[in-house]
Amino acid sequence: MTDGQRAAHPTGLRERKKRRTRDALLHAALDLFTTQGYDETTVDEIVDAVEVSQRTFFRYFASKEEAAFAIQEMVESRFLSELRRRPAAEAPFEAMRSAALCAWSSIGEAIEEIVTVELHMRTYRMIESTPSLLAAHLRRCSDLENQVALLIAAREGLDVDEDPRPRVAVAAFCGVMRVSGQLWGRGRDADVDSLRALTEAYLDQLGPALAGNWRADADSA
Repeated sequence: MTDGQRAAHPTGLRERKKRRTRDALLHAALDLFTTQGYDETTVDEIVDAVEVSQRTFFRYFASKEEAAFAIQEMVESRFLSELRRRPAAEAPFEAMRSAALCAWSSIGEAIEEIVTVELHMRTYRMIESTPSLLAAHLRRCSDLENQVALLIAAREGLDVDEDPRPRVAVAAFCGVMRVSGQLWGRGRDADVDSLRALTEAYLDQLGPALAGNWRADADSA
């Protein structure tokens, strides 16, 4: 082992220990949130489950809310990263669709390193059924829509404040993503493959749903 390797080795161990501590805190927090309720769970209970101090919890998470959305934050970051890598020639909807499906294809293993997908599903249900978290969820969705609209506008060489198309397209896309997430959260098939398949099926309906004639008598006209 070289001197450089010896110097780097302790740092690597420290970083792995920090990650294990953070993951343990996150797992404990989500498990408590989903079994006894978000509002009913205290930081003391979370740190007691991991046998660390409150100070340690706040070293990794600014609040309970940040812990509640930690996995969602990881998924959103992966989606944005994938979207930035999409080929410039792809149309906006195709770029967003491909980025979403690529993100779900690669994120499952990363999620399961921290929590089970079943716990992630329970967390989604908990967020949707907790008023304070639902409000935060909607705020986060609005922030994400704005980031994606800016990315899409930049890809297309548009001014997002002058051309409404990026915001309209992203609003429709994110609406479908939220619906598919809600349906997955209510289901029984707790795996990432089922969420990816459901997302793909609903995204594939977006174009026909917007372009088609919805009138009941359309077929008989």
